[in-house]
Amino acid sequence: MAAIKRKRRGDLSGQAKKPKRNKKDAGLPAKSSVVPEEMEEAEKDRIPGPVCKGKWKNKERILIFSSRGINFRTRHLMQDLRTLMPHSKADTKMDRKDKLFVINEVCEMKNCNKCVYFEAKKKQDLYMWLSNSPHGPSAKFLVQNIHTLAELKMTGNCLKGSRPVLSFDPAFDEFPHYALLKELLIQIFSTPRYHPKSQPFVDHVFTFTILDNRIWFRNFQIIDEDAQLVEIGPRFVLNLIKIFQGSFGGPTLYENPHYQSPNMHRRIVRSITAAKYKEKQQVKDVQKLRKKEPKTVLPHDPTEDVFVTPAEEKPVEIQWVKPEPKVDLKARKKRIYKRQRKLKQKMNSGNAK
Repeated sequence: MAAIKRKRRGDLSGQAKKPKRNKKDAGLPAKSSVVPEEMEEAEKDRIPGPVCKGKWKNKERILIFSSRGINFRTRHLMQDLRTLMPHSKADTKMDRKDKLFVINEVCEMKNCNKCVYFEAKKKQDLYMWLSNSPHGPSAKFLVQNIHTLAELKMTGNCLKGSRPVLSFDPAFDEFPHYALLKELLIQIFSTPRYHPKSQPFVDHVFTFTILDNRIWFRNFQIIDEDAQLVEIGPRFVLNLIKIFQGSFGGPTLYENPHYQSPNMHRRIVRSITAAKYKEKQQVKDVQKLRKKEPKTVLPHDPTEDVFVTPAEEKPVEIQWVKPEPKVDLKARKKRIYKRQRKLKQKMNSGNAK
């Protein structure tokens, strides 16, 4: 017998025969034309998602992290800023012993060109560094009046990942150091356009207001086109300390003359309370000395009794008749009660016999 060659599976699949069409099915319309029509109707009813037609050009990446020793309020504030800024990155806490120049290397490893660093001291003072890594400039602030999203419970709300509108006080354009801070804040807090994690919507506003030589941060929701605002949170106040030329150091470009350190503030408060206590003690000592001093007796002044009018003398009355004794009503009632009780006893004894 002649050897029969076995065909490979690939040849079998490639040479699969097409099903024959009967003469009856030749007149019927094809079923494939019905399926695209149903798909088109379904696509009409479906709402298309946001399509990014542009290109992500502004590659700003923000590193937000802190040092060890922060409290729960600072941790919540840091988490709120990360949720509001989709172009931010997180990192582990930095040791206090490490120098601040190490942060530039951390930013380089994380591929970030901006940094927001929270530095805690004495477990009660919080400082914020805003830096353009690695060349600078950088600014150091004292953070005050912190209120987080969970603490405020405001009625406002915004979409996660949406891009904010930045609103600045007109005073930022009046002074050069505020103009520098304005540019630094714009580059840090503004979400880049067409960022992969951002949404193509604008539904909230970051406001930076200058009052009492401090920068007040607020976050508002835009409700309608009429620009009605409702606060979302968080809120905090930045008290500027210094602006440096480099990143986390270098020559000082500006130093705030109105800044007062927290240690100095606490010292002044303690000195005020101590001054009040010392004043009270001095008053007590003066009173004790006055009591010990001998009293000075003033001589009699003859002109004192010039305008004194003597009182009228009443005639002395002598009673020749003995006054009537006062009637004691209580004693009389007791006597009457005793008589009545005796009479009742006699009546009861007589009836018994």
